[in-house]
Amino acid sequence: MMFTNKHVIVAMIVAPILSILAWIAVGSFTGEQAAPAQAGQSYPLVEKSNCRYPSGSCDLENGDFKLRLSMQDGPAGQQLVLSSSHRLEGAVLSVSEPENDTPPSGMRATDGRGLEWSIALGATPSGEERIRLVARAAGSSYFGDASITFMQPQDGPLSR
Repeated sequence: MMFTNKHVIVAMIVAPILSILAWIAVGSFTGEQAAPAQAGQSYPLVEKSNCRYPSGSCDLENGDFKLRLSMQDGPAGQQLVLSSSHRLEGAVLSVSEPENDTPPSGMRATDGRGLEWSIALGATPSGEERIRLVARAAGSSYFGDASITFMQPQDGPLSR
């Protein structure tokens, strides 16, 4: 007989809606607020999922700061190309196995605006190696670590 009372029915409908609204309100008032990058600070880049399979490119992001790594054939052989959403002041990277600390090499700007950078690679890295990257933009440094699986040749029925 409890479900014949209209107050109980209204309460059963309204209570979940109010609890969801309260959860959203508390999150917006007490949650971490996004702030613009401060000059002189360092910020980590998040490796996106396309880095973990043979996709041809690897995206690294932190908020609206986005970098894309891809392989291209150049005049000096294989080149790793870095495309940025923001004008970069410089970029360095190293390709090595996780336990090795290979010194980074500087990339060079290829577009004159600081949005595209490249570096020649001697050979395609092996599957165990990782890319370590630091990019500098507007006085801030952005650093990331990414798998090189995106560089591996695509095999199988989905690669056609």
